Amino acid sequence: MSTVPGTATTAAPQVEWDMATDMVRRGLPVAPVVVLLGALGWGVDGALSTAYALVLVLGNLLASAALMRWAGKKSLGVLAGAAAGGYAVRMAVVTLAVWAVKGMSWVELLPLGLTIVVTQLGLLWWETRQISLSLAYPGLKPPSGRS
Repeated sequence: MSTVPGTATTAAPQVEWDMATDMVRRGLPVAPVVVLLGALGWGVDGALSTAYALVLVLGNLLASAALMRWAGKKSLGVLAGAAAGGYAVRMAVVTLAVWAVKGMSWVELLPLGLTIVVTQLGLLWWETRQISLSLAYPGLKPPSGRS
C-alpha cells in the first residue's frame, strides 16, 4: 500500500516468473530432440537419463523463479539472501537428485550430466537474447510487430 494519501501502488511485474516460464516454454519443444539424442547414444537408459535431467533443469528454473518472486515481496535483504542462498540450496538439491539415482540400472551418468549442464547453460544463454534492458519493458522484450 502507498503511504501517500491519494496515490495508488501498482503491482510490480513478475519478471523472474516470466523469464523462467519463457525458458521452460522454449525448452519443452527441444526436449524430445534431447531425449532422442540420449536414446541414439545410450539406448533406453540414455533416453530416461536425459529426460530425468530435463525435469531437473526445468524444475530448477521454476523453483528459482518462485523463490525470487516470494523473496522480492519481502525486502531487498531477503531477495539478496534468497538469490545467493537459494542458488546453493538448489544446486545441492540437483546434486542430491543425481546422487539418489546414480546407482539405478536405468541411469547413464554421462548423458545425465551433459544434459544438465548443456540444457541449463543453453537455456540461460538463449534467454539473454530475450531480455529487455529498458525500464519501459522490464523483463522480456515485448513482441515485435514483425512476423
